[in-house]
Amino acid sequence: QRIGLDNGNGWFLTHRLPDNGFGAMHQAQYWLNLVGLLGAKTEPRPLTIASENESILHKGEAPRIIIHPGSGGYSPARRWPAEHFATVAKELHRELNAEIVLVGTENDHADIVQRMADVPIVNLSGQTTLRQLAALLKTADVFIGADSGVGHIAAAAGTPTITIFGPSNYQAWHPWTPEGTLVVLHSGAECSPCSYVKHHIGLREGCAARTCMKTITPSQVVNAAKGIVNGQIKGTHLPTHNPQQRNYSHDRIRILGVPIDAITYEDWLTYIDEWVHSGRFHHVCTTNPEFLMVAQKDDNFRHILERADLCVPDGVGLLWAARRLGKHLPQRVTGSDGVPIIAEKAAEKGWKLFLLGAGEGIAQRTAEILQERYPKLQIAGVYAGSPAPEEEDSIVEMINRSGADILFVAYGAPKQDKWIARNAARLHVKMAMGVGGAFDFIAGVVPRAPLWMRNAGLEWLYRLYKQPWRIGRMLRLPRFVIAVLLRGEK
Repeated sequence: QRIGLDNGNGWFLTHRLPDNGFGAMHQAQYWLNLVGLLGAKTEPRPLTIASENESILHKGEAPRIIIHPGSGGYSPARRWPAEHFATVAKELHRELNAEIVLVGTENDHADIVQRMADVPIVNLSGQTTLRQLAALLKTADVFIGADSGVGHIAAAAGTPTITIFGPSNYQAWHPWTPEGTLVVLHSGAECSPCSYVKHHIGLREGCAARTCMKTITPSQVVNAAKGIVNGQIKGTHLPTHNPQQRNYSHDRIRILGVPIDAITYEDWLTYIDEWVHSGRFHHVCTTNPEFLMVAQKDDNFRHILERADLCVPDGVGLLWAARRLGKHLPQRVTGSDGVPIIAEKAAEKGWKLFLLGAGEGIAQRTAEILQERYPKLQIAGVYAGSPAPEEEDSIVEMINRSGADILFVAYGAPKQDKWIARNAARLHVKMAMGVGGAFDFIAGVVPRAPLWMRNAGLEWLYRLYKQPWRIGRMLRLPRFVIAVLLRGEK
């Protein structure tokens, strides 16, 4: 017998189950279902783990909180900042009089956490065998750590576990404890998870910004730990901020595996009006053939396009591809034209705009021109800034403080869409979209192609004439045509 998960390449299997990708169910349940083909029981059951008979550390009356500040050797991207762990240790010692124990290896920053916490801590990092570690974890009232093997051992030992997830897929890999207590904390970043998604390994090392880890606060962890110790939290608690179901009236097609929404400007404005009153954040990507080609090699960008609320067809090449595939896109919907169209409607409806990005002074000039055209338009704020991770916190605070409803980001693709996705969970705007060079066009820094060229689908040629440095990017266009001819929707 040849038994396995079939992802479309399992022709050689005699017994198979469909492989619906990472996160469709927990990996443990995949394997339980698989052995079920041999007649084994498939219902969830706890793991068992070998341990020493006695703990190496006697437990007193105080709650014992064991913290693992590392993430294992697989990916440092999964590490939560050491200063956050230190804050958690300090607060739990102060509020619960908890005994704090640090475990892990010598490379897991335990010394940094101990020094920064400045409270009594038992540091056993690098001093236990796996059996001793398992026995020690059994004595804990709560275990706290990022996604790592130590967290899985804690859950297998029956210890109430708090696990912090960022780039990795908690739906596939959270600690397995069907009968125990588990709290998974996740920032809700739109680009997370970026590793082990569907059938792709993705970004094992995450991204340089690590926003998905940094924005999980110590207070979230402290509150979860207090809830467990006080008996208020029991059972498994997974994040509840998964993307909401799309409920749109238009069709969505796929070109090279990327979703494209078959909408018009009128449809878009209708959605924005609904979104402004919805109280929920929405991300719009102005998708063109270049986006699709970048997404073929950039897993993170592909995930972002997949999860965006709208991917509007910004590019005549997409209309050609749709016709080639027997699909219909009603019109080209661009970011460059979309900004003034949205601004006009915003002046009528009272929506407030924030303009972020472009060169120094360009966003300000764009705002002035738009307000000259539409005197009732409210500009909540303008800022050039950069997509650098070190600026994110202050920029997000600035935008939220402004009270803006709509955010235009002009950092260029894919940086602008990655910035939006990283910060989606903490932005208070109702819609954010990357607009590329739209501010440059409106401010007159870069001339727009004549209308006849735009209508003929030749704007790309005019931009190449005016900006010959774009030749490298334009070479993606013939590759896009070839890819569509060979692969179509996939």
